[in-house]
Amino acid sequence: MSQNKTKTGNVIDFELLKRVLEFSKPYKKQFVLAGVSAILLSILGPARPMIINYAIDNFIIVQDKEGLINITILLVCILMMEGIVQFFYIFMSTWLGQHVIQDLRSKIFKHILSLRMKFFDNTPIGTLVTRTISDIETIADIFSQGLLVIIAELLKLAVVISLMFYTDWRLTLIALLIVPVLLFATSWFKRNIKKSFQDVRSQISNLNTFVQEHIVGMNIIQIFNREDAEYEKFVEINKKHRDANVRGIFYYAVFFPVVEVLSAVSIGLIVWYGGQGILEGKDITIGELVAFILFIYMMFSPIRQLADRFNILQMGIVGAERVFNMRDTDERIEDSGNDKIDIEDCSIAYKNVNLSYNNKEWILKNLNFDIESGKMLALTGRTGAGKTSIVNVLNRFYEINSGSITVGKKDINEISIANLRENIALVQQEVFLFSDTLYNNITLFENSISKEDVMIAAKEIGIDAFISSLPNGLDYIVAERGVSLSAGQRQLIAFLRVYVRNPKILILDEATASIDSETENLLQSALMKISNNRTTIVIAHRLSTVVNSDKILYLENGSVLESGSHQELLDAKGLYAKAFNSQVEKKF
Repeated sequence: MSQNKTKTGNVIDFELLKRVLEFSKPYKKQFVLAGVSAILLSILGPARPMIINYAIDNFIIVQDKEGLINITILLVCILMMEGIVQFFYIFMSTWLGQHVIQDLRSKIFKHILSLRMKFFDNTPIGTLVTRTISDIETIADIFSQGLLVIIAELLKLAVVISLMFYTDWRLTLIALLIVPVLLFATSWFKRNIKKSFQDVRSQISNLNTFVQEHIVGMNIIQIFNREDAEYEKFVEINKKHRDANVRGIFYYAVFFPVVEVLSAVSIGLIVWYGGQGILEGKDITIGELVAFILFIYMMFSPIRQLADRFNILQMGIVGAERVFNMRDTDERIEDSGNDKIDIEDCSIAYKNVNLSYNNKEWILKNLNFDIESGKMLALTGRTGAGKTSIVNVLNRFYEINSGSITVGKKDINEISIANLRENIALVQQEVFLFSDTLYNNITLFENSISKEDVMIAAKEIGIDAFISSLPNGLDYIVAERGVSLSAGQRQLIAFLRVYVRNPKILILDEATASIDSETENLLQSALMKISNNRTTIVIAHRLSTVVNSDKILYLENGSVLESGSHQELLDAKGLYAKAFNSQVEKKF
């Protein structure tokens, strides 16, 4: 398959174009109005040379002033009508394009929300941003500057050539002598500009990905003194983006002057042949000669427009291909369950659970354990033991390879994902906060939770004083990613975010790590309140935070090595006891 062709082997993928056009079905009326306007424009424009031809031969040469005034009025009326129709065409086609991409962008974002975590692990954020923003934006041009314009210009070209043959077939043939050269130039331009557009879109995606990742990871860059090295990488990527655009500009710079030269040659041939005909007394009039000069401009204008609009259409198709490739990504979570969690029984059981992210290395190996409803289970062990993976599969962020996980004796695959996650609350070590008010960060825009509800919940878990200490309280504007707050304060917000939702299952993934002892005491107090009468899973390296758990699992390489209460594990004098005593000794 050549580089300038799409997956169907055509310069334009008509299957993709059909998929794009399907999004215009809700707006059939606007599409028809834009199409009718395009047809009218293709007729009104070519009518002008015919009127001018008639005016010269029948009024100007014979000096009929009254007739000239009347024909001039008619010409002005046609021009005004053309302007009005052009307004409707531009407005309707642009309106249509914007509504289509609004609908498409909403569907794409909804699709992204349904994708499993594995997809996000393997796809750069910048690529997703490019697909949902700039790639979709090019699809709007299919309607406003691409397809409808191409149809209008083709109709206009057909009308112009028909009128030219009607006026004088000899002059028409003379004018069309350069058409083979023009078709060759146009074909060359289309082939090369398509490849250029694909390269430009690819470089834009690379640039967006690089900038996004490096802004998010700026602290790492500065900590390791990598500013100069990363700048050099950016310069190289930016250079490739520039070069891709320059290549496209080169093809434009070659093609359009060629078209202008061919247009001038055609006019020259018409003036030479037509002028000789007039001087020799042949049946060629001055009006026809003037009309043909205008026709030449009108004939070449659609050809120039077709080449340009064809490439805009190609760019839209390239964007559509990239967008639909993501839309067709089969990485969605299979949500076939329609059952609900039994809120009276939130016991959890893992039976022979195996998990591998890449089908090569096993993260969880034949894992078996259970936790009674309303009890607290602690997961501990060295880094990489599989603790976070255990809660990831419970939330169905990832699918297990074999085995079963039940909540209240119901397999999680039989429970709808919405109901499952509605009843499971997860607090992670790194708390993500949006650039918005504290209230919206706690409720996550759930309108059913009022500010009064939030403050009552805050008081119940003992963090109302912290909220009141912030400027404007719940209306305090949190900076992006919560950088205006300390790690401990972000954790307090995360605890409150969970508590106001009253989940049946609570998961804390290193939620009290890397904070000061005073904040930890506040968090521990809040945890006791939040976890009361809830099935709770706590992941912790700091073993002092799990001593009150009903059961503790010590994990290694995805398997349970030790299980029991804190005292039972200490008495066993195994790996847990060794790790706990080591931490106690370091503390003192």
